[in-house]
Amino acid sequence: MQIIGYVLIIIAFARLLAELLERLGYPGFLGEITAGMILSAVLTGMPRADMTLLAEFGLFFLMISAGLEITPEELHYGGRKTLPIYLVTYGVMLLLTLPFTGWSLGSGNVIAAAILSTASAPIVIRLKRFFGQDFLHVALSYAVISEVAGLTIVYLVVKIKGSPGYVPVIEGIVKDALFIGSVLYINHMIEIKHKVWITMTLRRLKSDEAVFGLFMVFATLLAFISEELGMHFSIGGFLAGLIMHSDLVGTKQYDRLRTITSGVTFGIFAPIFFAWRGLNFETELSTAVLEFFAVTYTFRLLVSSALVGRRDVRTAVLRGTGIASFGVLGLLIGEIGYVSGALSEHMYAMASLACVLGMFTSATLGRLLAQKGEDQE
Repeated sequence: MQIIGYVLIIIAFARLLAELLERLGYPGFLGEITAGMILSAVLTGMPRADMTLLAEFGLFFLMISAGLEITPEELHYGGRKTLPIYLVTYGVMLLLTLPFTGWSLGSGNVIAAAILSTASAPIVIRLKRFFGQDFLHVALSYAVISEVAGLTIVYLVVKIKGSPGYVPVIEGIVKDALFIGSVLYINHMIEIKHKVWITMTLRRLKSDEAVFGLFMVFATLLAFISEELGMHFSIGGFLAGLIMHSDLVGTKQYDRLRTITSGVTFGIFAPIFFAWRGLNFETELSTAVLEFFAVTYTFRLLVSSALVGRRDVRTAVLRGTGIASFGVLGLLIGEIGYVSGALSEHMYAMASLACVLGMFTSATLGRLLAQKGEDQE
């Protein structure tokens, strides 16, 4: 079967299960992941290299969509609140991995803690109806910080294991920080001095496709630079989306861009990405693995709920489910660590299962608590 046949089967089945789970009150992406898990036992002859490329396109567009949902100012505001939450969460997750590795601290613990501390920006967007629109920028900031930190941690660990010294690693960190800082600074200066010119120029474009095409050139450029600097290419996509906010390009152009990007992302590439992550999902079901998930998820939800600072317990737990939503990107981080030899097969299996079960659990809790609040009102 040609690659196009596999793609059509994956998209059709993923969207079918996504629709089914949406009708049951769950975010559709969980159906897409489930579709991938089911198809993994059926589509055994799939050309994995081609599908991996398409799945990476999915991640790229998902990160663009996440960037479009938030402005640099909201990220800065939310980051001040969520960075301490992330640091505490990461520290707690790191400690919780120790009993499962014989109380020895190694590269596997460091990567597993990054996986277990992650929330997915695209998933947070889909879960926003559970914890409220007013909390979106905080939850989204946590997701962005955790995703960037998780990718940074796994790449640093891999570089350290394969590098003869720490100097190349430090140089890489400095380059990455300078790149991100420079992009945000240039965006700030352009918004002050050239906002009107940019808005008027985009208005001259006659079609949505022209706006989208111009934006894709910009996003691809940032993604290429990110990859060259040793970061994940999807970070460049997120930065492109973050920069193209309505304050800079105007509300009309922003809506045009967001509409076509959303159609391409959630209509084509996102189902492929989520299903591919499900296809690649590997785990070893055992009592230890289930205990690992129960312990890590309980502690993460408690930490998240306590740190959001709400006296109302139901609201605090609701918002905690947004921050403790885990994420598909955690599976990617685990895959990178496992393939590089920095993460053991057993720890990879436990962290991967925690990601998948964590997404389902957070969605279930969020749905039940939100429904309970509506019934009380």
